[in-house]
Amino acid sequence: MESSLDLSLIRSFLSEIASQGRTALLPALHAAQDFYGYIPEPVALEIAQTLQIPAADVFGVIEFYAMFHTQPVGKVIIHVCNDPACALAGADTVFKQLSRRTEYALETGEPISVTVEQSPCLGLCDHAPALLVQNLPATAAPEITWQELVAHTGRRPQTYVDGDLRLLTARCGKGHTTSLEAYLAQGGYTALRKVLTIPPERVIEEVKASGLVGRGGAAFPTGLKWESAARAEGTPKYVVCNADEAEPGTFKDRVLMEDDPHQVLEGMIIAAYAIGAAKGYFYIRGEYLNAYQTIRHAVEEARTANLLGSCILGSDFSFDIEIRRGAGAYVCGEETALFESIEGKRGFPRIKPPFPTTHGLFGKPTVINNVETLANVPLILQLGANEYRKMGTEKSPGPKLFCLSGDVRRPGLYEVPFGTPLRHLIFDLGGGMRSEAPFQAALIGGAAGTFATPDHLDTPLSFEGLRAAGLTLGSGVITVFDSQRDLRDVLFRLARFFAEESCGKCYPCQMGTQRQYEIMSRILNGQTRPGDIERLQDIGWTMTDASLCGLGQTAASAILSALSHWPHLFQATTFS
Repeated sequence: MESSLDLSLIRSFLSEIASQGRTALLPALHAAQDFYGYIPEPVALEIAQTLQIPAADVFGVIEFYAMFHTQPVGKVIIHVCNDPACALAGADTVFKQLSRRTEYALETGEPISVTVEQSPCLGLCDHAPALLVQNLPATAAPEITWQELVAHTGRRPQTYVDGDLRLLTARCGKGHTTSLEAYLAQGGYTALRKVLTIPPERVIEEVKASGLVGRGGAAFPTGLKWESAARAEGTPKYVVCNADEAEPGTFKDRVLMEDDPHQVLEGMIIAAYAIGAAKGYFYIRGEYLNAYQTIRHAVEEARTANLLGSCILGSDFSFDIEIRRGAGAYVCGEETALFESIEGKRGFPRIKPPFPTTHGLFGKPTVINNVETLANVPLILQLGANEYRKMGTEKSPGPKLFCLSGDVRRPGLYEVPFGTPLRHLIFDLGGGMRSEAPFQAALIGGAAGTFATPDHLDTPLSFEGLRAAGLTLGSGVITVFDSQRDLRDVLFRLARFFAEESCGKCYPCQMGTQRQYEIMSRILNGQTRPGDIERLQDIGWTMTDASLCGLGQTAASAILSALSHWPHLFQATTFS
């Protein structure tokens, strides 16, 4: 069958990108799968030959990413989320129903070609249970037909957006994308116009004075990162936007990209000016097809308006952006794994040091910031560092976006100043518990986070406040569980997530996540063994101390947190 493939489709596409070489591998593979429904071997070999990449490397990349297929699949691919937030809303039942309908269609000979797959978080936690049909959002319903499911696909889910502040989210939650015209009418790109009139060093100093730190989870001071890259020897320099938002429970970056893309682009352009970069890459997770299309359109709008390209706004500063779409690998949210992915390789994290500010993308000085971080930059330059610091706390200045989901009445995206109490976010803004069952716990920080109990409800949501309570902020995820929920199931799902997402490069994470998953599987099924608590603690601290990257270093965080709060969950007496 493959001998009759029409290779002219992929050859035509490759002719346009061949000069880029290996870094064009991900776009080529996405195009191939779009053309043929999967990536046949002759097509993969054609890509390898044209881009001058060893065939073994091309096949290795294909196998690394979950969204690529090497064998024929259904013309319609449905992904059903299985993370904790969607599980609370019945995602497992939806998956079983869809799978049974597929089996029934096969038994009856119905002419339908469907592949149903379970997936980790799809970034639609506020619309749980989340589904993607052909990588576009769809609405789940118990008795929906295939025709209805496909017909409702692609309608952009309207996230509920609220908060005590509406600065970063001023144009979000309205059900449509803010166009360049609308963004300009509301003061957009005035920050860029301002910085083009001052030296780059002053821009960096203003960002440093604001106290802005990374909003993706690492919380490294943004201004120091920019300063290090600006001072680093070597050219060219790069700016990278990390939009590989795959932390279970997180969807803030999706909302910013889909609703207000130019705010993020403006921050990225300012970062490039500050460090002297002429090229940038915008890396978007593969499951975010809507966001990918929105950013592509916004980049074209910006180019047309001379906000990107040569001599931006009549200055001597030139900068342009290439967009890269991931393909389903959580580890690519780690900055160096993301670089490897852009370079056309498997997303394996690099050993640090050296750090990205001196040896980043293509081995050159690179600044990488996530979407929310970059969205703060225009705000800082518009208000000034002093005004910006009036929000939040002294050690955690500025606004923060929190993704609230789970057993709350109003799941959504909330913007509040740092220091806001957890209770206010859940019960005042989020409307409190969805059912009459009382609050049991909140997982803060996503799969890599820690559990807050009722005793933590008055904890301020700031870096220092959460740290003092033994909690982590992470990327700003809060998943709420009422007292009816079995937290063992939550922990099992988190353990499974890390076991599936570990890249396997380092032994502590590769083996540790598998053993953690095996133990949690037994515990969930009532097969607890003596010493399981000690085993989980030993595995957890070994991964934390010895893993190469943040995935392994935080893979046990939630389980270790639960062990400290609820040791009875892991004991055999629980299953009497």
